[in-house]
Amino acid sequence: MVKTRAGRRFFYNVFSYFYDFFIQIHSGHHRNETRRFLVDSSRISDARKSRVLDVCCGTGSVILAFSERYPNIQAIGYDFSSGMLHRAKEKDVNHKVMLVNGDASCLSFAANCFDLVCCSHALYELKDHMRTKALQEMRRVVKPEGQIMIMEHEVPKKFAIKIMFYIRLILMGPADSREFVKQGLSPFKEIFTEVTLSHTPSGKSKLIICRKI
Repeated sequence: MVKTRAGRRFFYNVFSYFYDFFIQIHSGHHRNETRRFLVDSSRISDARKSRVLDVCCGTGSVILAFSERYPNIQAIGYDFSSGMLHRAKEKDVNHKVMLVNGDASCLSFAANCFDLVCCSHALYELKDHMRTKALQEMRRVVKPEGQIMIMEHEVPKKFAIKIMFYIRLILMGPADSREFVKQGLSPFKEIFTEVTLSHTPSGKSKLIICRKI
């Protein structure tokens, strides 16, 4: 298990050099759509007091989008790859985001301390039990009245993009990744009291919003 985690961490440290380019190719002219949709769908009432956590933040695009929309929030990006966090730090030219290295299945924060927790296009890359632990940890650290926002891929319709999508699942995701993508809301309903679903205008991604009470 330790060797597997070390191997995946090394992979993502290397992949961080190409990650944004890969996303640009995969998303095409919709590359900014998911971030805008995620931020627009958030319910941050008092930005001066709000704390936002982006789990598996990668190169920081999502948490930086939150910090740009709400300059007064406390924005935290969390990832287990130092390479990804380094790229995020390079993007954060105004030093608006706190970046933390850690494991999604064991968040290094107290319970009930975040107004909003998000995770964008990352859960399917975790193994089944690690994915469940990560969702449980998000539930633990969000405030009772807070929300968890999960953005995940829909299976692409265009043949060439679909091939790229499945190649990514094979290369970077565990064996159950494809099954998770097809499961819909059931993994979330097992953990959260309230679960709602919406889709980006292009239909390329789905947004699952969860509450624990």
